Amino acid sequence: MDKITEIVASALNALYGVEKENPAIQLQKTKKEFEGNLTLVVFPFLKASKKAPEATATEIGEYLVANSELISAFNVVKGFLNLSIAGNSWIEQLNAIAKEDKYGFTPVTEESPLVMIEYSSPNTNKPLHLGHVRNNLLGFSLSQILEADGNRVVKTNIVNDRGIHICKSMLAWQKWGEGITPEKAGKKGDHLIGDFYVLFDKHYKAEVKELEAKGMSKEEAEAASPLMAEAREMLRKWEAGDEDVRSVWRMMNEWVYAGFDETYKRMGVDFDKIYYESETYLEGKDKVLEGLEKGIMYRRPDGSVWADLTGEGLDEKLLLRADGTSVYMTQDIGTAKLRFIDYPIDKMIYVVGNEQNYHFQVLSILLDKLGFSWGKDLVHFSYGMVELPEGKMKSREGTVVDADDLMNEMVATARETSAELGKLDGCSAEEAAAISEMTGLGALKYFILKVDPRKNMTFNPKESIDFNGNTGPFIQYTHARISSVLRKAAESGIVIPSQIEKDIEITEKEISLIQRLAEFKNVLKEAASTYSPALIANYTYDLVKEYNQFYHDYSILREENEDKRAFRLLLSVNTAKIIRNGMKLLGIDVPERM
Repeated sequence: MDKITEIVASALNALYGVEKENPAIQLQKTKKEFEGNLTLVVFPFLKASKKAPEATATEIGEYLVANSELISAFNVVKGFLNLSIAGNSWIEQLNAIAKEDKYGFTPVTEESPLVMIEYSSPNTNKPLHLGHVRNNLLGFSLSQILEADGNRVVKTNIVNDRGIHICKSMLAWQKWGEGITPEKAGKKGDHLIGDFYVLFDKHYKAEVKELEAKGMSKEEAEAASPLMAEAREMLRKWEAGDEDVRSVWRMMNEWVYAGFDETYKRMGVDFDKIYYESETYLEGKDKVLEGLEKGIMYRRPDGSVWADLTGEGLDEKLLLRADGTSVYMTQDIGTAKLRFIDYPIDKMIYVVGNEQNYHFQVLSILLDKLGFSWGKDLVHFSYGMVELPEGKMKSREGTVVDADDLMNEMVATARETSAELGKLDGCSAEEAAAISEMTGLGALKYFILKVDPRKNMTFNPKESIDFNGNTGPFIQYTHARISSVLRKAAESGIVIPSQIEKDIEITEKEISLIQRLAEFKNVLKEAASTYSPALIANYTYDLVKEYNQFYHDYSILREENEDKRAFRLLLSVNTAKIIRNGMKLLGIDVPERM
């Protein structure tokens, strides 16, 4: 693509005096119904050529064929010039791809931009659920993609470990837990604490209902709830540093962190630095008070502190309540302050659902006003909600699908489906378990990541595990199929060359597959610039479809011509490599056998 762009630029310069550095050169893959490999849109050059679209395209095509060995033929369809690339150029392209283990990746150096990506952001009153799964998978994949595009990446997490929701679980444990621990319950700590969060809500609703029966309105009953008053008092004591409350808080949080770590490890995501709201909210208060002194914020008569953003087309934003307690915005400012101290950030990306769009508009303006160089350009990677076919989930009512339960279900379904299709035949128990784990989690990750992150989505576990169609298992199975071909070649003593040295006559289908491999470089660039793992996912699926058509139509190991066989094996090696690298960017492993 780069070479053809250079040649086209030279043609435009020679024919019409167009500057060589011309951004209007648009090359795209030729549509299937037309002959050719790449198509040049000529409309941007009509002013310079002073000719009709067809005449301009024909003139450029004739020049390219006469002056470049890369172009073997051309045809014109209205204002589109379809170019056929010479066969030996495709061999050169395959050799170029084969030279690089990380074809399409940009090396990271000490001078590379430093990008910090925040994702996960769990609360310590419940286990990670399906919504967190989408957040974690998007955040981790985005980290992989941006690093592959030549950025230094720091993966961070902010744990929401304080507030009234935490106190609800703590209070319920004190009242009805009878000293239960994760060990005694035989449960992960995050699941145990989540049970108490649900239990609090159950008792609270019963209390409100009882007060309503005595003649109170719902609002009056909620305000008069003794249970909620106890939770608020516990929060006040926590903020005052009461050691009895703090010791219970530390103990229960440790249970939750241990549970989170297990979930993160199985999901295949990690973090370079974890921040805790309990440590950042005071830093935020200090920064807000600093802004107050500088006149960036103002204090109302009741003592609360606000920022007036009406000049920016927004509203006024509360930053400190009248009693001095902080809000989420305050915590985010404090976390930003600590991050700025810890790292020389060039860009900050927050992976947070689209219900927080306004929050991040405000945060960006406030951070800029408070002097953070990256504040104005912070990126809110806003993604849509994920639901189940049955509808929305609610934590307090216990209708949320826990991440652990979901992963267990996916692996069990993968094992069952694989066994039915004979994919586990001949595998040992250990191999069957490993393949089921890889396939189940691959299905989950791919199904979520193939969707445009900005869109809401419905996750259907049954649809995600299918060895045909746009699914993780289909891609994983194709990789295993290629690995099988390469193993058989090795067992037969066939040496696969690292480069193709001879000119070989290759078919249109083989050219199409090489062209698809070459596209990975540009797809990776686009995925990084648009923050879209879905581009990588769907590209990989298209590549796999292309390879399966090639595999169906052409012999590889049975090909009698040694040069053609070597070429097809090298083509298979590099297809497997791009599949592996593409899936790794999504956090998905691919098996050698299946």
